Amino acid sequence: MSAYGDIKRAQNAAPLSSTVWVLPPRDPGSGTDTGYITVHHLTLATARAFPGLLEYLGGVFAKEVEDGMTYPQEGEMTQETFETYFFAADVFVAIIGGKSREITTSGAQELLNIGIETEKAGRTWNECIAGYYYIKPNYPGRSSHICNAGFVVPPAHRGSGFGALLAKSYVHYAPLLGYQASVFNLVYVNNIASVKLWERLGFSKAGRIPRAGRLRTKDGIGEEYVDAWVFYKSFQDD
Repeated sequence: MSAYGDIKRAQNAAPLSSTVWVLPPRDPGSGTDTGYITVHHLTLATARAFPGLLEYLGGVFAKEVEDGMTYPQEGEMTQETFETYFFAADVFVAIIGGKSREITTSGAQELLNIGIETEKAGRTWNECIAGYYYIKPNYPGRSSHICNAGFVVPPAHRGSGFGALLAKSYVHYAPLLGYQASVFNLVYVNNIASVKLWERLGFSKAGRIPRAGRLRTKDGIGEEYVDAWVFYKSFQDD
């Protein structure tokens, strides 16, 4: 529940095509790709078709909230609360590439009729989920053309470059859902990697909120107040 009440998706969107995103070579001179992810569009209804998926996503997010360093939520994150919050509109799940396929590094490539189970290829969710994010209106009604997103990369797969691919896929998918712009309300200033990432993707700093979050310190023992940036990007300018 936001300050505006319960915000629902502005329009019903047909499922968007899955896409493939290639990781850059670890050695730029080698010309060899290090792997790829496929990104799949889900809603709460369609996610229920995959046994254990919602529970896995909910568990990872609950741990993120418990750690208290990235999301503002505090306290127990039940499965029901997670589904209500995270699946209020559209969700995109990234699967680590496990198959050999013809891919290039020229950006998003549509993969028609390629499903999550095919890409999962018998692996556990823990093994194959590179990350996931929601897209939903940041404001209601007359301002619902501006969206917001929340990203999660499971701890086992951090530092692999998946977060940057998720962000690029977000800039690809959000306009396809009908949104004209994006706002991130709370990008904590100590999350340097995220700040640099959004700047690289053309987001601008719309403002700085002092003491916006009471976050856990890195040692997990204490707490500190941290400022946050508000980021904005127009999709109509692209």
